[in-house]
Amino acid sequence: MIASVHGTVLTVRLDAAVVEVGGVGMLVQATPTTLAGLRVGTAARLFTSLVVREDSLTLFGFADADERDVFEVLQTVTGVGPRLALAMLAVHTPDGLRRAVAEEDLAALMRVPGIGRKGAQRIVLELGDRLGAPAPAAGGPARSAAAADHREQVVDALVGLGWPLRAAQDAVAGVLDGGSEPVGAEEVPGVLRAALRVLGGSRA
Repeated sequence: MIASVHGTVLTVRLDAAVVEVGGVGMLVQATPTTLAGLRVGTAARLFTSLVVREDSLTLFGFADADERDVFEVLQTVTGVGPRLALAMLAVHTPDGLRRAVAEEDLAALMRVPGIGRKGAQRIVLELGDRLGAPAPAAGGPARSAAAADHREQVVDALVGLGWPLRAAQDAVAGVLDGGSEPVGAEEVPGVLRAALRVLGGSRA
């Protein structure tokens, strides 16, 4: 099993990156949030999971080992393959998923494209406490201050993926309907994903 890759980033796409390791370019599928942290020409380390099928070998990459481990546990649920597990991590952080499962928050799970009510119920039932307990949420003013910075984090991620600053700002504003409310940490993947859909449509 390939547990991690470390090398120079050659290409960053909307759904994958190519990382050169020992002279070999390795295609790594990843979430928009992970890809937004990569820069062409710079070194990167991704924690990886190799999915083996009869007709393919697909490498999935993650910013940290916890995200990779959650990705692998999610695939033990009936009907959840690697693509759906990756989509879940594109919408929710690992702790967001832990909280949704622990609290049986079906609505949160159903925000993931491809998961309906029955699928969400099955995820809660089959996972139980196997993801572990979520980290305690930060409280009070500290949480508010952190949340205030996350809108710019989404914009920076879009710029890092190649969009102009103004286009990135407009896309985020459009997703948030021009609201001034801060974007919480757990909302970043969802907002980023929605902004990418808006920007992708504008290029069509």
